[in-house]
Amino acid sequence: MRGRLFAILIFCLGAAPALAADRDLRLPDQLEQGQLVIGHAPRGAKIEYAGRRLHIGEDGVFVFGLDREAPAQIKLHVRYANGKAQDHSFNVAKREYHIERISGLPQKTVTPDPQTAKKIRAEIARVAEAKHRDDAREDFLHGFSLPVEGARISGVYGSQRIDNGVPQSPHVGLDMAVPTGTPVHAPAAGIVTLAESDMILTGGTVLIDHGYGLTSSIIHMSRLDVKAGDKIAAGQVIGLSGATGRASGPHVHWGFSWFDVRLDPALLPKPADQ
Repeated sequence: MRGRLFAILIFCLGAAPALAADRDLRLPDQLEQGQLVIGHAPRGAKIEYAGRRLHIGEDGVFVFGLDREAPAQIKLHVRYANGKAQDHSFNVAKREYHIERISGLPQKTVTPDPQTAKKIRAEIARVAEAKHRDDAREDFLHGFSLPVEGARISGVYGSQRIDNGVPQSPHVGLDMAVPTGTPVHAPAAGIVTLAESDMILTGGTVLIDHGYGLTSSIIHMSRLDVKAGDKIAAGQVIGLSGATGRASGPHVHWGFSWFDVRLDPALLPKPADQ
């Protein structure tokens, strides 16, 4: 129900640019850790959050992300068209996360040797660079679908993973268990900013930019059908599932981020027809 209500909000914002003349700052009624927040700003306003100036579209739409450990209260600094500045505070609901124990992973991906660790750092830097794009496309306003529909969810956002007995960083995505070779679809329209078939941790990796610093990361694929720079449509097949990189079995991992802030794909708004 929450996803459907949020989808209706997004649809309305995208369909009525005249709302930019409104005088009120608007955000969803409830905020929680891991959430993509899509709001609406009054005409001519400038907004900062966590030290970053937010992109505001001509329709007044802006976005920001709340990470896994977002504080109980956040502030937006708003400077209005009349020159008045004001801080607005919003409460953020805390979430509970659980532990996942994963065994059978390639040991070099859990405790890598120095040469492998160096390659991993270089790959992480490339991924981070690809997530810095910030343009005016609003592909995200049409909502998001699962890359693989009807699959069993085998991993959730925020859980703490213990890989081969070694505690790792929290899991920041959604895992869908499917056989190798299952077609993987773009969760929303966008532009491919990275497509690599053999990254050490993530294997076959595709990053899709949806505008305003929002990026989908689809990893562990066995085949890629897109390349960097491709403009793709929502639902387009981008490759096939697999178990490449640090994976204990075939599945699709969908990560989502606002720049370097990792968000929960399960909280993303759905398309209006879902």
